[in-house]
Amino acid sequence: MAVYLMESYSISTTRACRVIRLPKSMFYYQSVKNDQPVIDKLLELSQKHIREGQDKMYERIRSQGLVWNYKRIRRVYMLLGLKQRKSAKRRLPARERKALDIPQRSNMTWSVDFMHDTLINGRRFRTLNIIDDFNRQALSIEVDFSFPCASVVRSLERTIHEHGKPLQIRSDNGPEFIGSVFTDWCAGNQIKLQHIQPGRPMQNGLIERFNRSYRQDVLDAYLFEDLHQVREETEKWMDDYNNHRPHESLNNKTPANHKAVDLLKT
Repeated sequence: MAVYLMESYSISTTRACRVIRLPKSMFYYQSVKNDQPVIDKLLELSQKHIREGQDKMYERIRSQGLVWNYKRIRRVYMLLGLKQRKSAKRRLPARERKALDIPQRSNMTWSVDFMHDTLINGRRFRTLNIIDDFNRQALSIEVDFSFPCASVVRSLERTIHEHGKPLQIRSDNGPEFIGSVFTDWCAGNQIKLQHIQPGRPMQNGLIERFNRSYRQDVLDAYLFEDLHQVREETEKWMDDYNNHRPHESLNNKTPANHKAVDLLKT
């Protein structure tokens, strides 16, 4: 403002500062602050630790013995545009509260769910479990390090090829089960989706009970070096579970026997 008055009205610096009530010392003041070391350090940290924010960077800087204060680091951090946007949680549509009904025949309702465990080397793997709610048959247990939506669809297609197509699939609200790839595939195959209410796993109680048996008998019973061992023990367990193990809920019949009785009725 003082410069504007001096240039527009050809007045002295002293008079211009007096008009706008600006101390003359402030007019001549030039900042000697050099933020380049702070800029360099923040850029270095942002490249090494992509997901860390301002507070974490500040703690790292202080732990390295640098004495820049919090306000200075925040000012430069904001100036560089490093502030991370928090990803908004995806709002789920309202889920219908529905009692856990038992189908009257095979392939009416399948339940699907994921489980997690680790190999000896600490690497995590997942299993995709699929059962028929009618006779509790273990239709498939796929084992892999990850299951994007496309892999879930391929697993279901293989299972359908072996056992026929279900009328309905029951699942939780995991990203693999609400993604467009999976939901569009179900719609295209005229398979109804039934998502349980968030935080209500008892609404998918049949596969939750199945998961507990699988964990006790396989995942918690062995130490695995690789996925091949997991798949091998899983196949043995599925054979026993489906063909030899009696189920109290099936009047002590095996899933295979219960399914055979159903086929004779039809």
